[in-house]
Amino acid sequence: MTTQPMIEQLIAAQLDFLDCELAQPDTLQQEFTAFYHWLSSQQLQQLCSVEQIYNLLEKQVLATPASAFLIEQIATHIGFALQHPLNQNTRIEAVIPVATIDHIAQYVASKTEHRQRLIKTVVHNPAFAALITQLIQNSIQDYLDQSVLSNRVPGVGHFMKMGKSMLESVTDSNLNETIANYLQKNISKTIQMSERVLNQYFDDDKLYHYQANLWHKIKLMPISVLTQYIEVQDLPKTVPLAHDIWDHLRQTPYLKQQLHDGIASWYAHNQERSLDVLLRDLNIDESLIEHELSQCFRSIFQQVVHRGYFRQRARTYLEKFYASPQVVNILNSER
Repeated sequence: MTTQPMIEQLIAAQLDFLDCELAQPDTLQQEFTAFYHWLSSQQLQQLCSVEQIYNLLEKQVLATPASAFLIEQIATHIGFALQHPLNQNTRIEAVIPVATIDHIAQYVASKTEHRQRLIKTVVHNPAFAALITQLIQNSIQDYLDQSVLSNRVPGVGHFMKMGKSMLESVTDSNLNETIANYLQKNISKTIQMSERVLNQYFDDDKLYHYQANLWHKIKLMPISVLTQYIEVQDLPKTVPLAHDIWDHLRQTPYLKQQLHDGIASWYAHNQERSLDVLLRDLNIDESLIEHELSQCFRSIFQQVVHRGYFRQRARTYLEKFYASPQVVNILNSER
């Protein structure tokens, strides 16, 4: 530390001057506004590169695992939201606008080709064929075994059992096998008919009205009805399970490449745009900066000045400044 009285007096005088200036609320507001105007006018490419953005996100998002505390807090807050007392008296229509529901219904109903492709994929899946075959077979068997007619009309039950026995003797197999073989041979026709029926049932107009009717059934229900489908007590287990998926995904080369290429594409489209334009995309404009964030900044910086932290840090650099060879030479030449 320097012991020269004149240098010490200069340092003290400068620190007193800065303390006095920065203690004025207008000074902080002016400096903050001036800095924001300068920063917001800079283009993205002047502030950072695509690799710098990627490295930051890769380190903070992909390479950093979520803490056990964070996972616990997520489960806690989801449970808190689901069990909030307001859910008992707040209807679904109070938080979801009916106009949005109608737009969604129109959009979904209009996707005819997408819907037909989905139906085709489902009905031509082997699992669907097996399901339909089993349902038809069980229905026929149930009809033969528990026919209303056979239960109510005397003698009919015996007649149907006799017919079943004769059919089995003719086909040299039991009835279940006969029905199964028939369905297996004709399953392609059944699938085509299923696809045709589903497309007729879910045409644009019917699908729209189905969604509209569903909305009218649920809109008056309280939000608390959600707890019937989400086990709140299981959240400490289900949230970590969802995290396990993310924890694996974030470490895969696939997601790293997706993140890198996504940032590169975004950067290429925005590198010549200024920061204020980019901030407006996030609904952050100059008025928000000046009237909201500046208030927070001013409060923090006032504490930095009033508690002596700024004076302490400024003294460190001023002492280095006056100890530098260039300043020492200037001071010596003035003697």
